[in-house]
Amino acid sequence: MPQGSRPRCKTCARPLSHCLCHLIPRLWPDTQVLVIQHPDEASHALNTARLLVAGLVNAHLLVTESLADHPDWVRRLSDSGWRNELLFPGPDARELSVARDTRPRRLILLDGTRRKARKLLYLNPILQSLPQVRLASGLSSRYRLRKAPRADALSTIEAGAEALSLLHTGFERDRLLAPFEALIDGQISAMGEQRYQRNYRDRQ
Repeated sequence: MPQGSRPRCKTCARPLSHCLCHLIPRLWPDTQVLVIQHPDEASHALNTARLLVAGLVNAHLLVTESLADHPDWVRRLSDSGWRNELLFPGPDARELSVARDTRPRRLILLDGTRRKARKLLYLNPILQSLPQVRLASGLSSRYRLRKAPRADALSTIEAGAEALSLLHTGFERDRLLAPFEALIDGQISAMGEQRYQRNYRDRQ
């Protein structure tokens, strides 16, 4: 429910005066997306996982630290009839690619800081059992308000958009990212250019 005293949109979680829903598409790529969000991220003002899932018809957002509380999802992720892959840059992760496999594909993303994402992986054996895939190196984040540890560290919506663009020719990545871009521009406008330049610009 609402954070603070201002009423918020139930879909994008933004204040009603700054609702982004008019920018959120309803895209339907063949790949299903599951975002597992660490509970600490759920109330974050810049919640890009929520925007990612809202823009995809066949996407799901699961806010939890333990999948043991969600046995139905443990069953789904154990189903060999699906090609379940964890988008996570582990040491054995292979680069995400289109491959010859007739099974329906499900891509699992972990939403949280690097430490929290690793904790989600550590706490859930089913996630450890999944093959890990990663995006190509050299990608740059447009998340101009995040002091990321690496320049190529993408937000959850950016990672999802890049992955789906790679897997599906013609996927409308820019439409999926439109509310994210508006969110960032709005936050920069609200803080003022001088403050933005002082606190963030030199970290890009």
